[in-house]
Amino acid sequence: MASNDQRDNSGILFKNDRKEKDTHPDYQGSARIAGRDYWMSAWIKTGQSGKFMTFAFKPKTDQQGKPQAGKQGEEEPF
Repeated sequence: MASNDQRDNSGILFKNDRKEKDTHPDYQGSARIAGRDYWMSAWIKTGQSGKFMTFAFKPKTDQQGKPQAGKQGEEEPF
């Protein structure tokens, strides 16, 4: 297995070094859930019990706008 292969029901996040606004995610990456690839975003929040993270998932799509399953090497849309 190559080091860049994504395992099912797992993901990876990287610090967003292009964050310009508070609404932009603190971390970005990708995940594969049930065999489908998603863009993943995360925000660090502070609550009464301390810091926590919230997540959002957006399906990766092909050029026709249809969800793409298992495609690797696409550029992040952020």
